[in-house]
Amino acid sequence: MPNKYENFKKDEPLLKNKLTKLQFEVTQNEGTEPPFQNEYWDHKEEGIYVDIVSGEPLFSSIHKFDSGTGWPSFYQPINDAFINLKNDSSLLMPRMEVRSCYGDNHLGHVFKDGPAPTGLRYCINSAALKFIKKEDLQAMNYGEIECLFDDKNKK
Repeated sequence: MPNKYENFKKDEPLLKNKLTKLQFEVTQNEGTEPPFQNEYWDHKEEGIYVDIVSGEPLFSSIHKFDSGTGWPSFYQPINDAFINLKNDSSLLMPRMEVRSCYGDNHLGHVFKDGPAPTGLRYCINSAALKFIKKEDLQAMNYGEIECLFDDKNKK
């Protein structure tokens, strides 16, 4: 079965029209939005967070936690196949950048100071994400992800 994100290509003029200035800066130029002044840092609704550009399903509300950093934080992605990690030495401290797999968009960084069960903290920019409510998953073509919200899958 072909992957619906596989043939995704970025068109910079189109992206500049589709995205806000901040969304473009974050996803295309590895920018960072201000902490505690972004859409999803304290968002608690059930659903998934997808790449604002490509639509790749990245993170779920069931894996979200309050890290106290002011950015949305998750202890794991929905599926590692949609995440690429890249060494980032742009600051004094080496970090791991988180990028979407097919869209190749900058999302944020991952750190090894998160909660169990992974010990990871995916610190992600809200500007790189679009939220899809749990009840809208089927209508928005993410029905295969609904099973994440079954009681047996919640941890």
